[in-house]
Amino acid sequence: MRHQHAVIHHRGLDFWSARAAVLVIICLQLLVINNLSFGPRWLAPTVEAALLAPLSIATAWTQMATRSAVDHEHWYAIGRLRLYIRRTALVMTGVISIMNCGSLVFLVRALLEGHAGAGTTLLVDALNIWVTNVIVFALWFWSTDRGGPPTCGLVKRAQADFLFPQMTLPDREIQGWLPGFVDYVFLAFTNATAFSPTDTLPLTQRAKLLMMAEAMISLLTIALVAARAVNILA
Repeated sequence: MRHQHAVIHHRGLDFWSARAAVLVIICLQLLVINNLSFGPRWLAPTVEAALLAPLSIATAWTQMATRSAVDHEHWYAIGRLRLYIRRTALVMTGVISIMNCGSLVFLVRALLEGHAGAGTTLLVDALNIWVTNVIVFALWFWSTDRGGPPTCGLVKRAQADFLFPQMTLPDREIQGWLPGFVDYVFLAFTNATAFSPTDTLPLTQRAKLLMMAEAMISLLTIALVAARAVNILA
């Protein structure tokens, strides 16, 4: 059963890159200038940190446990914990998405009502929301494509959501290539800037809906909020 959990080590850096990305989001939420959050400013970062802490501990435990597991019970416990990691990660990503969309709604409403502060603060908050949007959808893409790394090896028929260019090359050296977290960050960044697929194509309805949602949020942030802020500064 060891091969089913090989992703824990082969993709170990990806797991911690994703955890670091959540820390970046928490910091960005604390740096929002205008009052653009549900409830107190500390509420969203606190909820996310409360989910991130046990998630990180569980990830570290699985990485250590796979080195010492010897029997079926050990591997079974590792498998169950990996499913828990995936579910918790999806919940945390959902919370971040809701909070970021809420911040955008509050910012647009404040802009339309004429009390969103100076143009400089609008630009900073718009950039904050846009960067958070890129990171959170990178997490969505990474967590859902092929069942996500937390369940890689546990799901027998994990459907591919994206077709990366490396997967179309006939070179034997890259056969069996799998995208890492940075590949999904690049995918999210290009989709947020071009508002359409670039080198990576969505294959499933789920992937297309996620890309549509990210592009819509990015377009609204750039076209409405940032453009208005530039006009104020001018």
